[in-house]
Amino acid sequence: MLKVDNISAGYGKLQILSNFSLEAKEGEVTVVVGPNGSGKSTLLKSIAGLTSLYEGKITLGDQDISRVPPHEIAKRGLAYLPQNESVFTQLSVSENIRMAAYTVPADKFEGRLESAMKMFPQINAYFRAKVSNLSGGERQMVAMIMAMVRDPRVIMFDEPTANLSPKIATRVLETVGSLAKERGLTVLLVEQNARRALEIGDRAYLLVGGKRVFEGGASELLSHGELARMYLGLKAA
Repeated sequence: MLKVDNISAGYGKLQILSNFSLEAKEGEVTVVVGPNGSGKSTLLKSIAGLTSLYEGKITLGDQDISRVPPHEIAKRGLAYLPQNESVFTQLSVSENIRMAAYTVPADKFEGRLESAMKMFPQINAYFRAKVSNLSGGERQMVAMIMAMVRDPRVIMFDEPTANLSPKIATRVLETVGSLAKERGLTVLLVEQNARRALEIGDRAYLLVGGKRVFEGGASELLSHGELARMYLGLKAA
């Protein structure tokens, strides 16, 4: 569903990624892990069309999106949830969802909204409230609802559990996993909690210094003593 083929990317003249390749399949969670500053967020931004792409190719389904504007990439079925600023805090939950649904046909909105809200029914109580009144975990839930209303084919998460309590973080990651397993979406996950991400993931990539160091099964990386210890601070599972 999503293929990144030997891309080099960065910001202006500052190159971050070097000849990086990745494949994310339908119905799977593909996890990207690595030390801070290794280029994980830049990878997601590059796929979403938000960086300078120097070379390489990015394909969504059978469409080349390498140099397509971000709003057009979104229309083609890719949802991107950045680590920060994924919601408009001064708008209500309802207004945030309406903003996100600008590409959704009017006759499909209510059905998609109902389906998305079922993931986090507790948000119903805050539907008319300003997002600024919600907790960090609740804001993340709103962001996920906003993405699902657009009925994406691919959804990318950049550290969705950052600054969340362990209980809420577990709930969010469980939902991320269910998007692939139960809804058949292609999920690309960058996550600070490497062990938990690899436990729910199907495939994994280890990114270090803008380059791919490992590609394979998520459980394989989790149990790879040397790589897990050296780059992720984990003991082998």
